[in-house]
Amino acid sequence: MRKLTYGMNVSLDGYTAAPGDDIGWGVPSEEMFQWWSDRVGATGLALYGRKLWEAMSSHWPTADQQPGATPAEMEFARRWRDMPKVVFSSSTGAVDWNTRLATGDAVTEITRLKGEDGGRMDIGGATLAAAAMRAGLIDEYVLATAPVLVGGGTPFFTALDNWVNLSLVETRQFPDGVVLTRYETRR
Repeated sequence: MRKLTYGMNVSLDGYTAAPGDDIGWGVPSEEMFQWWSDRVGATGLALYGRKLWEAMSSHWPTADQQPGATPAEMEFARRWRDMPKVVFSSSTGAVDWNTRLATGDAVTEITRLKGEDGGRMDIGGATLAAAAMRAGLIDEYVLATAPVLVGGGTPFFTALDNWVNLSLVETRQFPDGVVLTRYETRR
């Protein structure tokens, strides 16, 4: 059975984006960027909601061809294109770059995918992750907490009907003050 991880950059007050979908506060240090790149390189399957897909696919497919692209950005772009992806959307028309589109019930499809053989699955996008969270499908939470308060926006966590007990498995501080924490769901 595949492990499902939900991880994103998050503000200290718990948001993945500030009002207006502003993520400018979350620009990672070189070391943090490399950590995310290595994670993408090791991901067996990435699950995206529509909004995160649109943000990622508007930049990363050609980021390595842009003037001034750093070696780290070139590596991330290649890894991102190569990584198998599923986009969950009823309004997206077409996807590319080793991606398939899922238009049915997200929880049913994620449950099916978890039952398959393969590497770790990462889920991104607050709305999609919230559905998986409420269904009890998330096995691990990764928070890269930035030292910033944004005061509102898109929350990392959703409202839940029941508590989810977690075990801390890693803590790491990056030079820019970002603190990475990883928690596994206790079942």
